[in-house]
Amino acid sequence: MPTGERGRKSWSEIHGRGRPFLKMHGLRNHFVIVDAREVPFEPNAESVRWICDPTAGVGADQLVSIEAARGEGEAAFVRFWNRDGGEIEACGNATRCVAWLLLEEGGTDEVALRAPGGALSCRRAGAERVSVRMGRISTDWRDVPLAEERDTCHLDVGAGPLEDAAVLSVGNPHAVFFVDDVEAIDLAALAPAIQRDPLFPDQVNVGIAELRAEDRLRLRVYERGAGLTMACGSGACAAAFAALWRGLTDCSRLAVELPGGELTIEILADGSAVMTGPVAFSFSGLLPP
Repeated sequence: MPTGERGRKSWSEIHGRGRPFLKMHGLRNHFVIVDAREVPFEPNAESVRWICDPTAGVGADQLVSIEAARGEGEAAFVRFWNRDGGEIEACGNATRCVAWLLLEEGGTDEVALRAPGGALSCRRAGAERVSVRMGRISTDWRDVPLAEERDTCHLDVGAGPLEDAAVLSVGNPHAVFFVDDVEAIDLAALAPAIQRDPLFPDQVNVGIAELRAEDRLRLRVYERGAGLTMACGSGACAAAFAALWRGLTDCSRLAVELPGGELTIEILADGSAVMTGPVAFSFSGLLPP
């Protein structure tokens, strides 16, 4: 090659080999999903923040890793990281996306998963729709967790017009405030102070719920490490359970309206929640080495 002449390079030569990923979303709650069943994936907090940053990385609300199963009869173990780099116990919308991938991969209608927050039983519910049995919801103050024993049905914590929270665990912690109009509340301004309350040693996801009918809720959620989201599956389960717990409705099956769309939540007799909703594929790519 003559001196000074530049050779052409392929994109793979420019960027190097990388880690394959899929970008998916559930009601516009976006995820970068990595298959780590054969090759381990252990991102540090800085890597997670970069991947989830839409101006520098891929862009996502959460990063998700599918790992080899750890229990008999389970297809995979699933891990979740918020875009601030912190690992979390559960993510309902991401679970639907992972379940759909494994259902498609195996050509089956049911798949069992496990996450740090517990076992997750998943099944097809239509074209690109998945139902997830999220497990038994706990109202025990130690499971939320709270820093001390308190009444979790009516917790004296809040900010501004938000007061009298119902707090519970759906594998991750939630505080639900029932309001007359979710659109009238500046959740982004109020939620951070609630999350940082010393009563919540692991912080908390903050939801505001409006009962629109016996079988319908409107919900907005400010998540730990992610902020305002278009949808929150575990938050929808928490709000539906709290509405029954408080005696605001007798319906065990509720439609939950979120900014990104609608989920159906059924609260079973044993206190567990079944979440049903759509999944969507966005694109695939390679994370740089």
